[in-house]
Amino acid sequence: MIRHHPDNNLLVEYASGSLPWAMSLAVSAHLQLCPQCRRENEHLNHIGGGLLEGCEPQETTGDALDRLMQRIDAEPTAGGATGPERAPESPKSRSRNTRDDRDPALARLPRVIRKLIGDNRPLKWRRVSPSLKTTRLTTGQDRYEVAFQRICRGGKVVEHDHRGREVTLVLYGSFSDADGVYTPGDFLLREPGEVHQPIATQDQECLCLSVVEAPVHVKGPLGWLVNPLLSFRPA
Repeated sequence: MIRHHPDNNLLVEYASGSLPWAMSLAVSAHLQLCPQCRRENEHLNHIGGGLLEGCEPQETTGDALDRLMQRIDAEPTAGGATGPERAPESPKSRSRNTRDDRDPALARLPRVIRKLIGDNRPLKWRRVSPSLKTTRLTTGQDRYEVAFQRICRGGKVVEHDHRGREVTLVLYGSFSDADGVYTPGDFLLREPGEVHQPIATQDQECLCLSVVEAPVHVKGPLGWLVNPLLSFRPA
């Protein structure tokens, strides 16, 4: 059962199209898992549609549509290339993709996350600590870092606080911290200065999508050594 949801402000920003793209990605994935928030989003869209119907029409120049289509065609894809064409996959990449498909943590994900994986294959996992692996994901923006965070069974992430907002969406397994237990579909927004220490359950690993606007700050005696090494690379 999903117990943690985006607040009303985030849902309003999402429905209005004013939420930053990386944050919208996490909200969209949550909506695909959460009937309650889907209904709320449909309600907000209905209200927005009613407001638009009541607005006075505005004149546009004759070439407005052509200019809009040119901007769409020029937008980079998540992989950084323009246009619809993608480079053919090498046999080595196809082999890695097959391993991704067989990964139980990646088997049943929201559609928007599956597409994100497809644009970022092969996934390149990096071990951050004995309990945590991560892989950064390219989303075509330069404000937030988007990544998968993978905690091993019973693994404990180092205690840390946040220098910017952090969204965590649980995709597989579950974890807990001092504030509660979080299961698939749960959506958490941490504000700057909030401290927590995620711990995965003993029975299975935990996979989360994270969206952060600044590097975390490790607490404890090793913080002075680790914090200067923490990188932050939106892409």
